[in-house]
Amino acid sequence: MTPPLQPSSPDDQYVLPPDAQVQADVPAGQIFDFLLDRSSVFPGTSRKITVYVPSLYHGEKPACVYIALDGLGFNAPVVFDNLIHKREIPVLIGIGISAGIVDSSNPPNNPRFNRSFEFDGLSGNLARFVLEEVLPEVEKRKTPDGFPVLLSKAPDDRCTGGGSTAGIGAFTLCWERPDSFRRVFTAIGTFVGVRGGDRYPVLVRKTEPKPIRVFMQDGVLDEWMGGPEMGDWWIGNQAMERALLFAGYEVEHIWGMGTHSGRHADAIFPDAMRSLWKDWPKPIQTGQSGNLFLEAIVQPGEEWLGMDMARHPSDVLAVNPRGEIFVHDQIARKTHAITGDGAVKELFLGSDSITGISFGADGHCYTSDAATATIAVTDSAGKRSIVATGISTGNLVVTHSGRIYATDAGERKVWLINSNGEKILLDCGLNCPTGLALSPDGLWLAVAESNTHYGYSYRVEADGTVQQKQRFYWFHVPDWADDSGAGPWCYDRDGRLYSATRLGVQVFDRNGRARAILPVPGGAVLGLCFGGPDFDVLYVACADRIYRRKFKVSGAPAWTAPIKLPEWSAW
Repeated sequence: MTPPLQPSSPDDQYVLPPDAQVQADVPAGQIFDFLLDRSSVFPGTSRKITVYVPSLYHGEKPACVYIALDGLGFNAPVVFDNLIHKREIPVLIGIGISAGIVDSSNPPNNPRFNRSFEFDGLSGNLARFVLEEVLPEVEKRKTPDGFPVLLSKAPDDRCTGGGSTAGIGAFTLCWERPDSFRRVFTAIGTFVGVRGGDRYPVLVRKTEPKPIRVFMQDGVLDEWMGGPEMGDWWIGNQAMERALLFAGYEVEHIWGMGTHSGRHADAIFPDAMRSLWKDWPKPIQTGQSGNLFLEAIVQPGEEWLGMDMARHPSDVLAVNPRGEIFVHDQIARKTHAITGDGAVKELFLGSDSITGISFGADGHCYTSDAATATIAVTDSAGKRSIVATGISTGNLVVTHSGRIYATDAGERKVWLINSNGEKILLDCGLNCPTGLALSPDGLWLAVAESNTHYGYSYRVEADGTVQQKQRFYWFHVPDWADDSGAGPWCYDRDGRLYSATRLGVQVFDRNGRARAILPVPGGAVLGLCFGGPDFDVLYVACADRIYRRKFKVSGAPAWTAPIKLPEWSAW
């Protein structure tokens, strides 16, 4: 009896093209591998690293790099042989990185498989591992022909790739470190709720575009049967592609009818490589986002510029009525002023122990010292006097009428100090209250809560006290943190609220929604304020230095006279 025919798989329609098959007239590259069993980023792991070296590589100059997660899949060595031979992609060295494994105390029983942890997460650990540990280990070796392995460090010379969990990992390498990786092939990517990958489409839409070129592959029947409860892979990839297009990225895709399989990706990998490497070595450009909130504030062509000044910038930044920026370095215990023409000068504000600075409308400088729990003011003649005691603050603002609002993170309190020195406790019990800002019309007080992903809004009454407290602002939090790390806040003259956070500068609308995220080269932002002659330059403090950038909008420091804001609505 003839057995019944088995239904064919939808993946059977995908066959390898000639460029993914060995060609007799094409010289083959060489492959070597080694065991990497030391890591400070992923302690205790061991893994195989596989290195492909094309026949045209002779160790004379750095080669382009292809970083492959889960090893050199997609018939990559054969594809590279063919495309390099035809000069359709540059000479490149492929580096296949297997996922790490941690042995149990009783090997080989029940090891810990690190694949999902390393590749699915949205943190920068994978990029650190590749840049700080894998690439240096590869460069210590020689090719089978004895040539040194020289890898280009230019971001436009580096491409990443992978499928499924490795597909989202390949994207994360570029997203977290566009200064190091700018081309990515992601197949059947896990942009679902495994370890937060479902958050990517929203982050892409809100974040200022990065110089990344993307090629995506997926199929209508894509669904990993080991975890359908985590989301719909097919819908997740479409949402990601739509987000990338919205945000102005150069992205191509090939959708098919396949399952959660690598068959389709194998078939289109040569086309993906041609697309990703087209017009090389021309740099990949940053696109124009469809985010109208971003468009309203960002000045085209303006980028973050690092300033060579204080070695240890802190969150202590303030602006005076002349637009000069004051920065206190808490480690060096020095204060500097940045004048309107960008010059930097050192000065003394009556103390070298300062945790907060603010200015009044009259130009008087208010400083706080959390160690002594004091707030002092220095007038234009240099006379210094104590304004308040018993408040350990690093964040304070002075209103046009001379009132002071301050947060005490340790005591979890928010204070009002009237111009006559009267202290009024406005709120207590907040989880590390830090930055605070007064709306440009003087009607609302915003207070950031650093140890959560929330901030509070308070209605300001005529006497300066507050009512109608609401947990109003919602921060995005990076994958590696449990909280926003929110620091100082500042407003622009249209009522947008800018916050220093671990993700960079998050910008909120008047309904408390984070609508834009501005990454800063220095990473997490510790402090910020608008300054310059027209108050349209945003200064931010990161761990490495102070950065500045010109915006379309002007800031509204708390000491400015109240203004009427544009009409707003609930939408």
